[in-house]
Amino acid sequence: MYTITELKPGRAITLDGEPYLILSSQFGRKSQSKANMQCKLKNLKTGAIVARNFQGSEKIEEASVGYRHVQYLYANQGKRTFMDLETYDQFEFTDEAIGDAVNFLVDGLEVDALLFDEKPIGVKLPVTVTLEVKETPPGFRGDTATGGNKPALLSSGATINVPLFINEGDKIKVNTERGEYVERVNG
Repeated sequence: MYTITELKPGRAITLDGEPYLILSSQFGRKSQSKANMQCKLKNLKTGAIVARNFQGSEKIEEASVGYRHVQYLYANQGKRTFMDLETYDQFEFTDEAIGDAVNFLVDGLEVDALLFDEKPIGVKLPVTVTLEVKETPPGFRGDTATGGNKPALLSSGATINVPLFINEGDKIKVNTERGEYVERVNG
């Protein structure tokens, strides 16, 4: 059983006897009311995407799905190709089926494929990935009007805010759940 704070993208849950994959989740609280979690869910059987709010102390059942280690190979016309590292079988997902994870996929990245009835139905990224900064404006000393951050285009195609000391060509760790800069990687 999950509490609402444990509802993170990539986790599988059961609602009304149907398995769902959490594509995105956002925690919220309004004034004096209870905490809630707004989730975008994908039905693992039908592929339908629905929005659902979970309230305060609600308990959500975990779905019985498995994971297998796979490697991301390449993108082609809105589809992403992966390879099972045990059987070397290849399979595809559309960008829409993967959700926000497409922002952090780079060739050769090893991820976990979510399996339901032994068929791949989604991917779960590691909590952090190392990506290269492809493009970012120079940071100037004392430029704190933007909070000490600047935008950076990463090797995966995503744009995130990074500290002013980060330069083009630097490798950085990115939190895939929040889409945020974690640290610069040396070497």
